[in-house]
Parts: sequence; C-alpha cells; structure tokens
Amino acid sequence: MVYAIVKAGGRQEKVSVGDVVVVDRLSGGAGESVQLPALLLVDGEKVTTDAAALAKVTVTAEIVRDEKGPKIEILKYKNKTGYRVRKGHRQQLTRLKVTGIK
Repeated sequence: MVYAIVKAGGRQEKVSVGDVVVVDRLSGGAGESVQLPALLLVDGEKVTTDAAALAKVTVTAEIVRDEKGPKIEILKYKNKTGYRVRKGHRQQLTRLKVTGIK
C-alpha cells in the first residue's frame, strides 16, 4: 500500500489514492486539480524521507467542494460590570479527493 504524508492547509495529512480529506480553504473551484507537497512517502516496505527524492514526488488531488466547519461559539463575560460578548465562527474548509501519488 502506497501512502504519503502531505502538507495541506497548515497541517499534515496521511493520504493514499482515493482518500477524501478536509483541509483549510484552498483557492480554486470544484473539479480543479491541486498539487500537495509530500513530506514522507511509504511504498510498501520502502520509506522515503530524503528531500531531493521527495521533490520528484507529486501528490495530486481534485477539489470536490468548498464547505464550512461546525459553528464555534465564543462567549466573553466579566462579573459585576455588565460586559457580555457573544460571537460565533465557522472555519472555511475544502474537501479534496486524492487522485494520484507518483
């Protein structure tokens, strides 16, 4: 089984061909292809960590769709002063399908 550790959206993800991963928002529309930099490649028993060899490795993925993460509620409160602030946040995400590791 071939898999790679790639850097995507500020995090590292373990991917193999056919996997669907959710990363921070990437520019591009649905159906477009993106290349992800490989940090580690495992091909059966052989593990590649050499930077020169990894520069030749290309991990391609297709953008499936853009989406939003779960709602996070932020509440700030200070006792006896009447200070209350309520905010919310939804992270912008992109769903990717890995199409090839070469």
